[in-house]
Amino acid sequence: MAKEKQKPVLDKKVTWNKVFHYIGRYWFMVLASFILAAVTVALTLYVPILTGEAVDLMLGPGEVDLDGVFAIVIKIGIAMLVTAIAQWLMNTCNNHVCYHVVQDIRRDAFARLEILPLSYLDGHAAGDIVSRVIADVDTFADGLLMGFTQLFTGILTIGGTLVFMLIYNIPITLVVVCLTPVSFLVARFIATHTHDMFQEQSKTRGEQTALIDEMVGNQKIVRTFSREEEVKAQFGEINDRLQKCSLKAIFYSSLVNPCTRFVNSLVYAGVGIFGAFLAIRGGITVGRLSCFLSYANQYTKPFNEISGVVTELQNAFVCASRVFALIDQEPQVPEDADAVNLGTASGNVTLENVYFSYVPEKKLIQNFNLAVKPGQRVAIVGPTGCGKTTVINLLMRFYDVDSGTIRVDGNDIRHLTRGSLRTNYGMVLQETWLRGGTILDNIRMGKPDASEEEVKAAAKAAHAHGFIKRLPQGYHTVITEDGGSLSQGQKQLLCIARVMLCLPPMLILDEATSSIDTRTELKIQNAFAKMMEGRTSFIVAHRLSTIREADVILVMKDGNIIEQGNHDSLLAQNGFYTNLYNSQFAG
Repeated sequence: MAKEKQKPVLDKKVTWNKVFHYIGRYWFMVLASFILAAVTVALTLYVPILTGEAVDLMLGPGEVDLDGVFAIVIKIGIAMLVTAIAQWLMNTCNNHVCYHVVQDIRRDAFARLEILPLSYLDGHAAGDIVSRVIADVDTFADGLLMGFTQLFTGILTIGGTLVFMLIYNIPITLVVVCLTPVSFLVARFIATHTHDMFQEQSKTRGEQTALIDEMVGNQKIVRTFSREEEVKAQFGEINDRLQKCSLKAIFYSSLVNPCTRFVNSLVYAGVGIFGAFLAIRGGITVGRLSCFLSYANQYTKPFNEISGVVTELQNAFVCASRVFALIDQEPQVPEDADAVNLGTASGNVTLENVYFSYVPEKKLIQNFNLAVKPGQRVAIVGPTGCGKTTVINLLMRFYDVDSGTIRVDGNDIRHLTRGSLRTNYGMVLQETWLRGGTILDNIRMGKPDASEEEVKAAAKAAHAHGFIKRLPQGYHTVITEDGGSLSQGQKQLLCIARVMLCLPPMLILDEATSSIDTRTELKIQNAFAKMMEGRTSFIVAHRLSTIREADVILVMKDGNIIEQGNHDSLLAQNGFYTNLYNSQFAG
């Protein structure tokens, strides 16, 4: 299956707009956080003023105003208490916004997965999709929380400190302002160059997750074909690439903090030296100088934090762009506003001049015509890749035809609701699908209100009752998504029982007994024969012995029907079907 051409990530502007869209839903909490940050900063900046006043009240031996100092200490204590409460409330607001935004993004991503066309899911590794919805969203959450926690406070601290310093002494303030832009330049330079590195890191991590997901899910196949060493080598190669790009991204991003700290030290030294000369000349008191030194630290500290936040945000927004690229994928073609509910179909199915290909350059189904009467059993045979399963995908409208029409009871399936169309089909595929839960729940999937006796009757018809009774808790035995210790044949029997419980008017059996032993298969074929009576059935089979009784056998090759008839008439033609049949039963 060819991969769809699509952008793996969105550009920065689109990503920012989408992030603001999600955050905007919680504007009240964001505003509350901003106000609380302002309170925190104001009180934090007020404490150095009080400290400076206390220093000026302690001029020397015997000249200490203890009452004044004690009053100032009380004010400092109250200010610190209110600051702590405001910070706690601010962090609560930030956590509320951050994790609700993450919840919304994950919900939208999962909702989009539910309506994406199967062509997207077929063309993308499951592990990469999981990585986007889980790992990338977690990384985005970390960056967003850091941004909320430190960005508001940092910006307000810089602005507030600057105002206070200008009020008290303009010359010293100019020293601070002249040296500070160096921090901006350093942070901007490093952040710009680390964006691509974080993007490569996120992409490689998704590739690694995809490989792990695939290998863990197919461990039996890997061991069967002794591919352990090759898989380990493949994992090692991806792991090495991830290590290298991660090391580069983290190394360069970690330069931000020491570089900005060096600039901050220059600022502090400049304020100390310049302020000392002013204090000697009487231009500033010692208390005011101590206040300025404290402000110099507070003014430069946010630059460290903001530079770190910028680096984290680079990584977070790369991850966010991958998630938004998934959310922005075109969904499957929506149902018509006046789409018809099919109800219970009689089973009249026609395909008229149908053309379809997964990739435009590679033709598959071409000018396919078929008319199936209610209750007919239609078998589809042919070599691998001829389009048998593709016909099933088109009948179920997992894919839409490129041109032509498929009708059920005279209705174009593109004008029917997907739910009503698929409810009329019962499918048993070669690949089994179970979900975590009890055996009873798995058989009931298509008919949730079925009684336990109905489930047992269906299991008996599918010849699954015997092995289910031998399980530890029988029908109430809990199994995992991969079936746990159940064999492939047992899992297939459960899927057959699921269809026998629903008994829809049309059936699709795609190698439905491929994993079942010959003796059980003969019994199930008899059960299928009874079940198919009066029901339109489409049977895909490689073992031609299973379709001898079909009313119509379609022999496909390269997407076309090359022969058509029942078993005896096709053998009499001595054509392609005869060759296929003789290749299985020669001698």
